[in-house]
Amino acid sequence: MEDQELTVKSEEYGLLTDLYQLTMAACYVGAGLDQRWASFELSARRLPQGFGYLIAMGLSQALDYLEKLQFTPTQIESLQATEIFAGAPAAFWDTLADCRFTGDVWAVPEGTAVFANEPLLRIEAPLWQAQLVETYLLNTINYQTLIATRAARLRDVAGPEAHLYEFGTRRAFSPQASLWAARAALAGGLDATSNVLAALKLDRQPVGTMAHALVMALAATEGSELQAFTTFHQYFPGAPLLIDTYDTIAAAKTLAEQVRSGHLQMRGVRLDSGDLLSLSQEVRSLLPEVPIFASGDLDEWKIAALRQGGACIDGYGLGTSLVTGTPVNGVYKLVDLDGIPVMKEASGKLTYPGRKQIFRRYAQGQLQGDTVGLITEVRNSQPEAGVEEKPLMQLFFKQGEPIQSIEALDQIAARTRASVTALPAATRNLEQPQPPVLELSPALQDLTQRTRRHP
Repeated sequence: MEDQELTVKSEEYGLLTDLYQLTMAACYVGAGLDQRWASFELSARRLPQGFGYLIAMGLSQALDYLEKLQFTPTQIESLQATEIFAGAPAAFWDTLADCRFTGDVWAVPEGTAVFANEPLLRIEAPLWQAQLVETYLLNTINYQTLIATRAARLRDVAGPEAHLYEFGTRRAFSPQASLWAARAALAGGLDATSNVLAALKLDRQPVGTMAHALVMALAATEGSELQAFTTFHQYFPGAPLLIDTYDTIAAAKTLAEQVRSGHLQMRGVRLDSGDLLSLSQEVRSLLPEVPIFASGDLDEWKIAALRQGGACIDGYGLGTSLVTGTPVNGVYKLVDLDGIPVMKEASGKLTYPGRKQIFRRYAQGQLQGDTVGLITEVRNSQPEAGVEEKPLMQLFFKQGEPIQSIEALDQIAARTRASVTALPAATRNLEQPQPPVLELSPALQDLTQRTRRHP
């Protein structure tokens, strides 16, 4: 019977994968390779167009997935019933029945700025386990990294004082995605979300105003737009009001009279349509002490234009452009098998072999550049004067067990702010941003040359 609910439970994590991960796992078991120690690295081949950096996000959910990975007897029976695995070795089913992630996880902490061809995460585990987890890891990290990066760019453009709210639930790609989007947006620099479930799960206060439907319904039954506002304030005193259902300026004038007479106290008004630049300026002249919020398909470029034009806007609601867009092109590739370096050499899809580390250089708190090298490298402990070098990837799981505590969202958001602040101005530009030049260490260059399969 079909399951119409189609929600994901943690005990179903094993099945939330692509079929070929399981068929490859069966082949590994049959060939006696399943327990060979393998290293896979997750990285972005390129940045989305117009982006100068990415903010790594989604690691917390990835680690939760790895910790809970399993196959129940019922799930194994369901796989067997498909008859796809009729020729699989019998030991494959024993392998699934005993499934528990037993490997190591290296990753950059969430909120870290990264660039193309740098590993965000590395799984070191028995080959069949490391292969199986690819689909879920790419799903959560690719999507949350995109949202966190958009949020960081929006915060960078809007400035530290602006109130930025995530309103994207209705545009997110699924109910699950809406929760991840809210989390990533907050970790990327936004202040709050309208998603009630996400807010409460994350120990946050949900935010919001009202929709035009409420104004129209109450105005139709109560007699006027002002009476609609008054009725709303009867139950939610001072709450921000949406004032562009009919005539924005007329509504602002009416509210200004009510404020002057002491009949209304207001914590904000929201503009959702029209020329936000001119409307915000007119509303500010009428309601000089009332915060003005704007929404309506806003993105970082539109906010930059509004600020440059002198818009009187104190906060923004971000939806469609925040939770959708060009995806992060994250890939997950085998780089080492039992100490044997491997690489993909296909045109335009080359990967670098070996277990790697990112070495980041700072001078007076500003990022100078990155070098991708091998995890075994002993770097110069005394780089050039005034320059500090730090390895970015940290060990989060050892032999299937977490070795670091879960970070609070505020801590991740603080790292995001620091990461963006440390970037060169050219990398933060909205127009033709320039990522820092990525260097490969001599040791990695040499390994790459030796690993290539020359004709």
